[in-house]
Amino acid sequence: MEAKPIRVNVEELTSFCQRAFKKYGFNEKDANTVTDVLLAADLYGIDTHGSQRLEMYRQQIKKGFIHVENQPSVAFETPVSAVVDGNRSMGHVVGKYAMEIAIEKAKKSGIGMVSVRNSNHYGIASFYSKMACEEGLIGVSMTNSFPAVVPTFGRRPMMGTNPIAVSIPAEPVDFNFDVATSVVAFGKVEVRNKKGIELPVGWGVNQDGKDALDAQNLIDCIFDRTGGLNTLGGATQLFGSHKGFGFSLIVEYLTGVLSSGITSNHSEEGGVSGICHYFMAIDPKLFGDPESIKTHWSKYLEEVRTSEKAYQQDRIYIHGEKEEEQHQDRIKNGVPILPKTIDEMKNLAKQLDIDFGINLPK
Repeated sequence: MEAKPIRVNVEELTSFCQRAFKKYGFNEKDANTVTDVLLAADLYGIDTHGSQRLEMYRQQIKKGFIHVENQPSVAFETPVSAVVDGNRSMGHVVGKYAMEIAIEKAKKSGIGMVSVRNSNHYGIASFYSKMACEEGLIGVSMTNSFPAVVPTFGRRPMMGTNPIAVSIPAEPVDFNFDVATSVVAFGKVEVRNKKGIELPVGWGVNQDGKDALDAQNLIDCIFDRTGGLNTLGGATQLFGSHKGFGFSLIVEYLTGVLSSGITSNHSEEGGVSGICHYFMAIDPKLFGDPESIKTHWSKYLEEVRTSEKAYQQDRIYIHGEKEEEQHQDRIKNGVPILPKTIDEMKNLAKQLDIDFGINLPK
């Protein structure tokens, strides 16, 4: 039977995360930054990258991947670009630092590009692209990760889930595109495992190179590097697997290669996570009047939104609309958290010697 989530008050969940990260050893500013990224995921309905990641980060700190006291620094710089060394600090802290540099350069020169090496998992990619969008800029965010994705016709994971996020100012809701270049994010396999439900055909391949239907088996294969998720498009070229494969390789280049960092297949080797990111901010002023461009873009999106619908469909969603509706609902009614994640959080509170502080419905 599928486990049903429990609605948790946003303020209580925020407080728990902040207190937990401070106990992990982060200073108050960094603890708040990490919490902001996690809660953004929870509020936008991206449950794979929200508070359910608390235990993962604790394990990565214990393994020595994340150095809580370290801070990122600039290793190379031009007026429009930079390479940032994450210095093994928390990915969320590194990501915010790097996108702030990209935004500053874009405001001065029209475009800012930052490639990052030696970082860690940074949460949802769109948190950073939205940072630029909120400044009236076009924002782009990408990251590689530990190897979880197999190439087309392959069985050994060679790429990460390698998400691409693009945020563009628009009315009534900003365009906000954030997707993995794999069929699904690894976190969705974890969520299915927690719910105790089978995987759909086509999500990934097991140690025999065949469809993986058992979530725990696929998780084990990924960590053993004997199987993995398929790229966007599935296992064959029939539905475009080679396209997802190509997008994934582009992310590897912009993140791990441009930064002189590492590609996903070498992540988590030698006690180093080594995850790499890429951020870009573009000022629409490079192409004319920003407000005119925004109006033109918004008009086109409205034309798409109101175009003819497919059979038995009554709405076309533009990227970012579902997330905004989820945000409004969850601010009002609470964040749905799976029972297994609640148990993890309770155990974490005991281990860290902090109050759980979340009132659960009886």
